Amino acid sequence: MDKMVYIAMSGAKQSLRGLELKANNLANANTTGFKADFAQARSMQAFGEGLPSRVFAMQERPGSNMQSGGYVETGRELDIAMSDRGWLSVQDASGNEAYTKTGTLNITPDGALITSHGRQVIGEGGPIILPLPIEKVEFSEDGAIQVRPQGAPANFLEVVDRLKVIEADNTQLEKGNDGLFRPKEDMLINDLCGFCDISPNVKVLSGTLEMSNVNPVHEMVDMISNQRQFELQVKLMKTAEELDERQDQLLRIV
Repeated sequence: MDKMVYIAMSGAKQSLRGLELKANNLANANTTGFKADFAQARSMQAFGEGLPSRVFAMQERPGSNMQSGGYVETGRELDIAMSDRGWLSVQDASGNEAYTKTGTLNITPDGALITSHGRQVIGEGGPIILPLPIEKVEFSEDGAIQVRPQGAPANFLEVVDRLKVIEADNTQLEKGNDGLFRPKEDMLINDLCGFCDISPNVKVLSGTLEMSNVNPVHEMVDMISNQRQFELQVKLMKTAEELDERQDQLLRIV
């Protein structure tokens, strides 16, 4: 009876974790550049004193869906998208380099180029700082940043930096808890991070955004499935309680 309750309890807990993951995907269905997370459940043996006769459920995130989302033309000069395997380099909260598909950019009062989430965008020589004041910003296909200073002729554009865009796929990057992507550990151990350099194969699309690749219908179906699994596990715990009570009644009769 103890094993039955343990299995049901762990199953219910992990079903809730699966619900949280799917709910997060659904909440980001309209988030620019968001990559949906996969969910996977499996059984694990509980090791301790004696033989590992108990088995518990585990919900885990084996990876993210790296397929491209749909491209939407916005016409905004600070909106960009990277073609297919392209990623934009930004600084994370610790000041280290990370990668994102978020292409909604803004300029701070100090001239820093940041994403909509406040991440500093990285260029060829580090964080990008644009010379202010400027009237216009353009991004070329190779990531070059061209600006027209305030008061300059209408046909004047000056290259001030270049976006650091890299080329990578789902075998090379993994998502962190902050939503940014970084090289997988084995890539760093084997010193295979050459893909972290600026790639000439990636095209930057100006005035365009890559949307989320979340499929709302699929995520909703998975949420319903996880909810039913949770209800089943709770029912199993209730059944175990009823069986335990009946055993106590039999012992009293004896």
